[in-house]
Formats: sequence, C-alpha cells, structure tokens
Amino acid sequence: MPKVTLHVDGEIIQQEVKDNANLVVLAGIKQFPKLKYGCGMGKCTRCTCRVIEGGEQLAPPNWKEEKMLGGKLEEGYRLTCQLTVKDTLEISQENINIKRKKKVLTESGNRK
Repeated sequence: MPKVTLHVDGEIIQQEVKDNANLVVLAGIKQFPKLKYGCGMGKCTRCTCRVIEGGEQLAPPNWKEEKMLGGKLEEGYRLTCQLTVKDTLEISQENINIKRKKKVLTESGNRK
C-alpha cells in the first residue's frame, strides 16, 4: 500500500492508502484528515498541493489542471482531486496561494 506524507498547517501527516486512491475522496469520507479541498472536480483550486516526492508515479496533468494551474504545473503544483496515488507520495499544502481564475465578461456580455 502506498504511503502518503502531507505537510499542512505546520503538521506532517503520514498515512497508508489503498492503491489508486484519490486523497480528496478519502478526505471527504474522513479517511484522510487535514487535506484541504473544495469541489472535488478541478474547478476551485482549494486542493492545490506542491509535490515534493513521488511525482514521477502520477499521471501527467490533465486539461483541468492545465486550465486552473497553468505555469504552476512546472513548479510542481497539482490538484489533489485529479490525482490517483499508486506509490509513495509526499505533498505539501503549506503556503499555497493559488486563486481560481475569474471569468471576465466581454462587452457583448459573453464570458471568456
């Protein structure tokens, strides 16, 4: 079973999870405490983390992560709601300040 280490709010939490686990799902059912999350669908960025170790075992960022995180992906940031844990992983939610991109209304009233 993979072991996940989470750095959050000055604490370090280590826990084993089942293969192919999603941490936000586990947090939602109270099986992975302290993880910050919101919508669980890649829209709010509240679950953003920085991968410290184990990023090579994760699938490449999907279109939701590319849209919401942009260039931050190159700095090791990911959305935990979009990750499937297959091996040991160390992540941090310390000092992350990524805001959801706001939609802008054009003169015609359309969103872009």
